[in-house]
Amino acid sequence: MQNDLLTAALRGIGPCGCVQRHVGGFAAELVSAGYAAVVVRDYAFSAAHFGRWLDSRGIGLGSVTDRTVGGFASHRCECTGVRRRLQRPSRRYAARVRVFVEHLRRLNVVPPVTKPAPMLPPPIVGFRAWMTRHRGVTSKTIDRYERIIARMLPSLGDDPARYDAGLVRRVFLAQTSQLSHVYAKDFVSALRAFLRFHAAEGRCRPHLYRAVPFVPVWKLSGLPRYLEIADVDRLIDCCDLTKPHGVRDRAVLLLLARLGLRAGDIVAMRLDDLDWDAGTLRVCGKGRKEVRLPLPKDVGEALAEYLVAARPATKIEQVFLCVNAPIRPFATSATVSDIVRFALRRAGITDAPSKGAHMLRHSAATAMLRSGASLDAIAAVLRHQSSETTAYYAKVDTGLLQEVALPWPVETGQC
Repeated sequence: MQNDLLTAALRGIGPCGCVQRHVGGFAAELVSAGYAAVVVRDYAFSAAHFGRWLDSRGIGLGSVTDRTVGGFASHRCECTGVRRRLQRPSRRYAARVRVFVEHLRRLNVVPPVTKPAPMLPPPIVGFRAWMTRHRGVTSKTIDRYERIIARMLPSLGDDPARYDAGLVRRVFLAQTSQLSHVYAKDFVSALRAFLRFHAAEGRCRPHLYRAVPFVPVWKLSGLPRYLEIADVDRLIDCCDLTKPHGVRDRAVLLLLARLGLRAGDIVAMRLDDLDWDAGTLRVCGKGRKEVRLPLPKDVGEALAEYLVAARPATKIEQVFLCVNAPIRPFATSATVSDIVRFALRRAGITDAPSKGAHMLRHSAATAMLRSGASLDAIAAVLRHQSSETTAYYAKVDTGLLQEVALPWPVETGQC
């Protein structure tokens, strides 16, 4: 079928100039990525036009740069073989050519883009390597820390030897005074890590990280944000199983609601994480802690249906993929939260305590607790490192808590 699509897409393209031998492979790549034949034809025609334009300017593929593509995008078109005269190629037309040039770069036909390494302030140089080697932090976390430190450096100064407790506190309080508690906690973590790094390298006073103020966040001060079991079932049942994205979304929602997975676990899930013989799922979450969770029957069936009937045929190892071309894995955890948000809208649930994927993690823990599971069992499923975190869910039965609560003392007027 893919060969038929490819033949239809390339029919009547005409001469392609210096890119003649690459247009077919480019079109085949687009077909395998899920593009329709009419879309592939438009891309192939734009690539052929670009090749003829290069020939007319005497530009070889080894000399093509982003500036070359910019010249094509702004030229007044008098090229042969164009179906209609163009004042200049449209932005969409030029965008197709840029996709083709990226394809040529992957083949090493066009020189790669050389971007200068980012110039980091001297105090941050070495911070990434130290955090990776000694703290085992992921690159995304380090990126976030570097952005926070770069924001504070103008006030801290470039010489860590001059840092003292008063300066650290003043800078921290000035930077976080208008921030939420959640965001301010990131500043605490970043600044402490930064000061530990310089102390380990002998550039600042030891234990200076203790001068960073605590952000007051009281554990267990709120109630878990969860859906009742009936609403979770409505959420799962609203998926349209006649469409590929409905089959995919149902599998995602079941994983969130039955196993309490995080959105990042869904994004990172790979085909070899599924052990169908043992009926288990391998999950590597926070702290790079790897566990195997049992697959409930309905979750396993939903996953199998997605993999067999709805997942595009591709060599991509991630389990969950976008349904629109180009076929690709989920980019971020926000995609998983979007699946939950749209499912809430379809199910007509307007009073949900939140609209993100983590709400279903809370719902899974609450359901397990109400069905009689111990806090230790819930902690094992949710992969909590501290029992205090799991104790957060012990407050979900507010009716029972009211029965066991001690009466509030009544003032009698006596001393």
